[in-house]
Amino acid sequence: MSSPFAGVLFIGSLIVVLGLTHRPLGDYMYRVYTSAKHNVVERFIYRLLGVQPDSEQRWSVYARSVLAFSLISVLFLYGLQRLQDKLFLSLGMAPVTDHIAWNTAISFVTNTNWQSYSGESTMGHLVQMSGLAVQNFVSAAVGMAVAIALVRGFARSKTEGLGNFWVDLVRGSIRILLPIAFVGAIVLVAGGLIQNFAGAHELTTLTGGPQAITGGPVASQEVIKELGNNGGGFYNVNSAHPFENATTWTNWFEIFLILLIPFSLPRTFGRMVGQVKQGYAILAVMVTLAVASVVLLNVFELAGNATVPQAVGAAMEGKDVRFGVSNSATFAAATTLTSTGAVNSFHDSYTPLGGMMTMLNMMLGEVAPGGAGAGLYGMLVLAVITVFIAGLMVGRTPEYLGKKIGAREMKLASMYFLVTPTLVLLGTALAMSSAEQRASMLNSGPHGLSEVLYAFTSASNNNGSAFGGLTVNTPWWDVATGLAMVFGRFLPIIFVLALAGSLVRQAPVPASAGTLPTHRPQFVGMVVGVTIIVVALTFLPALALGPLAEGIH
Repeated sequence: MSSPFAGVLFIGSLIVVLGLTHRPLGDYMYRVYTSAKHNVVERFIYRLLGVQPDSEQRWSVYARSVLAFSLISVLFLYGLQRLQDKLFLSLGMAPVTDHIAWNTAISFVTNTNWQSYSGESTMGHLVQMSGLAVQNFVSAAVGMAVAIALVRGFARSKTEGLGNFWVDLVRGSIRILLPIAFVGAIVLVAGGLIQNFAGAHELTTLTGGPQAITGGPVASQEVIKELGNNGGGFYNVNSAHPFENATTWTNWFEIFLILLIPFSLPRTFGRMVGQVKQGYAILAVMVTLAVASVVLLNVFELAGNATVPQAVGAAMEGKDVRFGVSNSATFAAATTLTSTGAVNSFHDSYTPLGGMMTMLNMMLGEVAPGGAGAGLYGMLVLAVITVFIAGLMVGRTPEYLGKKIGAREMKLASMYFLVTPTLVLLGTALAMSSAEQRASMLNSGPHGLSEVLYAFTSASNNNGSAFGGLTVNTPWWDVATGLAMVFGRFLPIIFVLALAGSLVRQAPVPASAGTLPTHRPQFVGMVVGVTIIVVALTFLPALALGPLAEGIH
């Protein structure tokens, strides 16, 4: 079977299965977030936290709850790493250095999972499972909770309440992420991933010498990170390691897990606002952008338009022979279109235009379909901007889902989309202006710039994947990327919740003959166009100096 044809089957089967799961999972999540009942485990957690689960929160209280929970999580995870050698299950690991501990704590709490260290030689079992694996769950649940709060802003009227953050957090973790992760871990174990709880073992190599390796609950961590759109891995080569990604079909299953929740949330959105067609419109925008990205990345990599790939006949450098070019490119598209960050190949070795696509996916704002929750609220903000632009064109007050989009709403939406480009371009400029920081680049010229640009794009968009070729475990890089992750995560969340608070107070506006239909193909095309134009105008100069210049050269 030819590689291109196998790639088409691989992608086509993903589309079919995601289409089949979109409705049932979306409806299930709708019931989870709208149910008035709390189960026994949830009631116990609420009592433990001192939470009144039936109380509603204003947007400002909801935002403070998000920030308080995240701050406590950062402090706990930082302390866990710094005290690692004094805790059990440390496997003899030394305390994590202060700047790496700071960067890692920020990284996992912000759902970025950027790693400036080798997991198997830095973290013991306790830190891995009580710190990193827990954050793989709850950081994803935070993003989903914020998305649901914004949806309530559209669905409710003349009120202040956006729900209860603690209820949304607990339900997202226990009712959605945990059950799917449990089943997914069993599937991956059946596919060959290891699931043990051993310490250091002696492995006899082919040469007869002993080699110390660390065993751990890899299968469960793998499914948690993919399902919650988290990067990070126990082994330094991430999903290219056979313990984390054993075969072609586990590769397919991991991509499926990456896309499962983000592509199902539009159905939840449509159900909650009482207009299923609106959910299909948002889904159509996501699918259009995602399919275009997957196709282009596959075309660029299969064509191999670079000197070395053309000389050897394939762009296989940095790719695993088990997966080949197409399956690697599809994984790269999925992981950068979402906020996952897991990789099964080195993006630094991609063709110039292929590497550009991985960056462009993140620069889009990770909305196609984006991270767990983060993709939905990013896409809804884009819909708000599109409605406003359309309203200016026809001279009408813009409305979306019965809510007027005025000056306050547009200011919040605009600030939401100014945060990430500011962080990416400012961070890249600071790094490139310093000879000391430029020394961290493996390559010079356009490719070296691409390495730096990718690092700040990944950190600021809370993606976590790495282009490679860049030494980032220095104090400057750990602090700089850590700050990018903090501001890239929490400033947009604050703007989203403020927007939700503004919308939920409004009285519904009846639709009229002049109301723009936001469930038709015309609106879908407009949102796609606005998304691309916003990115092109912002990042094209930087891309022209990096991957585009390398491709022309």
